[in-house]
Amino acid sequence: MKDRTHELRTGKDSDEDEEVAVSMDKDRFMDEFFEQVEEMRGYIDALAEKVEEVKRNHSAILAAPNPDEKTKAELEELMTDIKKLANKVRSKLKSIQHSIEQEEGQNRSSADLRIRKTQHSTLSRKFVEVMSEYNATQSDYRERCKGRIQRQLEITGRNTTNEELESMLESDNPAIFTSGIIMDSNISEQAMNEIETRHTEIIKLENSIRELHDMFMDMAMLVESQGDLVNNIEKNVRSAEEYVEKAKEETKAAISVRRVSRRGEMIDRIEYNVEHSVDYVERAVSDTKKAVKYQSKARRVSGVRWAWPFCMVRVPLRVPVLVA
Repeated sequence: MKDRTHELRTGKDSDEDEEVAVSMDKDRFMDEFFEQVEEMRGYIDALAEKVEEVKRNHSAILAAPNPDEKTKAELEELMTDIKKLANKVRSKLKSIQHSIEQEEGQNRSSADLRIRKTQHSTLSRKFVEVMSEYNATQSDYRERCKGRIQRQLEITGRNTTNEELESMLESDNPAIFTSGIIMDSNISEQAMNEIETRHTEIIKLENSIRELHDMFMDMAMLVESQGDLVNNIEKNVRSAEEYVEKAKEETKAAISVRRVSRRGEMIDRIEYNVEHSVDYVERAVSDTKKAVKYQSKARRVSGVRWAWPFCMVRVPLRVPVLVA
């Protein structure tokens, strides 16, 4: 009989080498993925900072009857930067989503995939949160500009309803506000300039809102379609915690009656809850094994604000053992 021990050993070594190579490729891929996540978090943080700057510029412009050109130019530049950054984040989020959908279409399931889905969902929600704040800021500024126009028109003796004012705002011609009152010598040039300035600001705002509308709706629908994806891992961990707590309580109760009967419904219930707690704990551990490797990297960039949901839960895994 031919000794094939050497062939078997060689084959085993080859399989192990392939497994190591695959593992290294996965680790490299996840390293690159988390670098991309860190970059996107930086973009989203930059967006949030720019939105705050926009708010400050809005307040400065509204405080002055005739805002200086420098402040208006800064606001224009901020709005352009926000648009560029938002489109960049949106593009990267859609690219990650496409990659995830491809793997799901091939029925692949792994801890890596779950981590990527969770990170993608977290980033998407944060992005939509920042853009929602920006949209609210723009809408609030529009209303305040409209209020200033209405007050100036009232000063001139030209009272308008909200519907009439909205209709006038839709016009690209600022002269629509001053027609009919231009000959009134009591109307100051400053009042007329403010009306025209506010109208121009509103036109710019509406153009900006329209440009971002499709992108905003696209991302909002994506987040809505994800449902409770971000909370799935946390749910498994919490379920494990609940089952462990039940097992602890029922173990205490069983101890008090064990002299009467060592077998029965109470013992069955303990076994049932312990089995379920183990199942949930295994799921949670499976989901967090890969995450732990990258946890320090993610925390360094994101801090507590960006912490993953499943890293925020502590599960008591000690179950009292019933001693016969």
